[in-house]
Amino acid sequence: MQLKKTKIIATQWPATAWKEKLKALYDAWANIIRFNFSHVNYDFFLENINAIKQLNESWETNLSMLLDTKWPEIRTKKTDEVVYLTTWEKFMLTSTSREDNIDTKGMKLIVCNYEYIVSDLEIWSLVDIDSGLLKARVIEKNDWELICEALNSHKVTSLRHLNLPWTKVKLPWITESDKKDILFWIENWYDFIALSFVRNKWNIIELQEFLKENNGQWIKIISKVENGEALENIDEIIEYSDGIMIARWDLWVEIPFETLPMVQKTIADKCKQAGKFFIVATQMLESMIVNPIPTRAEVTDIFNACMQKADATMLSWETAAWDYPIEAVREMKNILKVTESQIKYKHDYFSRDLWEDNLKKYFVKNAIYTAEDMWVKAMIVFTHTWFMAKTTAAFRPNLPVFAFTSSEKVRKKLNIHFWLKNFVIEKKSNEENIESAKKVLLEKWLVRTGEKILVVYDSHTNDKVIPTIKVIEL
Repeated sequence: MQLKKTKIIATQWPATAWKEKLKALYDAWANIIRFNFSHVNYDFFLENINAIKQLNESWETNLSMLLDTKWPEIRTKKTDEVVYLTTWEKFMLTSTSREDNIDTKGMKLIVCNYEYIVSDLEIWSLVDIDSGLLKARVIEKNDWELICEALNSHKVTSLRHLNLPWTKVKLPWITESDKKDILFWIENWYDFIALSFVRNKWNIIELQEFLKENNGQWIKIISKVENGEALENIDEIIEYSDGIMIARWDLWVEIPFETLPMVQKTIADKCKQAGKFFIVATQMLESMIVNPIPTRAEVTDIFNACMQKADATMLSWETAAWDYPIEAVREMKNILKVTESQIKYKHDYFSRDLWEDNLKKYFVKNAIYTAEDMWVKAMIVFTHTWFMAKTTAAFRPNLPVFAFTSSEKVRKKLNIHFWLKNFVIEKKSNEENIESAKKVLLEKWLVRTGEKILVVYDSHTNDKVIPTIKVIEL
């Protein structure tokens, strides 16, 4: 069996609701199900969460779950009116708290929910409305409103996203709505939180503290990089996060879009240097919302993410709605597997020493080189805390890695990491664990009798934990 190295995250919504569709996503090789809390419906989510738990408990699937937070956002106000703007047309922009005091002087008015929109922007500041479909710049301002100039034609409707590229905003961080969502997530025993609109390390620390206060510290934090301020603080964001999502939807609005491919590559390289997993997201197979096959550009986009050695790629609306959710996962899997077969991984990543146990880090790296030099069939890694397995994945081995753990919590964390296929076994002595692992792999036809595998585990000698490798023949 050729195992897929790059994991797939699929977004769940009506097109992939309930057991049958969730099982079909897994059979198409999805690894993680994303719940988008920008469209929160607790009853609907809970039914599907319980369906995933039942599928996992019956060993029909091995799926992890990810909450993608809504977090504070700037939007135009809710209205039935449509504002039509033409190129170079002037319009007024203000906040909902000030709109009653505005004399529009015959200009069209756009109102947003951000209280500090006027004070935060300066003359020549850029404003992107409706995810960048309308680009404008500020040409005048006073205490009450901004006068902007449209740089292209567009019609603005209700509740459109508003981005302020390279402007440091005064948005609150964890809102009461977000806290409610996170508590729901903790109560229902989830695995990952994708933290939206991260600006600096303090945003991550605030979430870490909230999770600890509510007994949810096992949940791993994925910081979404999607604004200019995050790019300015990218090194500290990577350091304080468990993983990174390159969230290209808002990011390409915040930066010159022609720079997005280079920014993606830079973030990917920094994550690999730091040994942190990373996800490439947004519009990877957007055409498959309505078409049964991808475009050539989409195939190339997935190819490039794979060549950059992403741990995971993500599907959003492709699997959440419309016509071809299962086909989208299957096509992504096919593109990834063909691309992966052409890559020779060099293990020259993970050069920054951010982790607490650097001795074990270099031990794992040498274990990978040993396994490849000896032409063993695969590696087995026993992990109790997630550390040994995630370190192995960080070096991007060229051979399959089977991770065994006695913790269900740890097992589900492993689903996001490059090429790790994970199993739960009862915790026993090292020799008994090795025999159990061999039996599992042989029964599942993942290895064959007569093949050699390399095993990585911790030995306990004189009250010391010593990382150990052993080569065994099946």
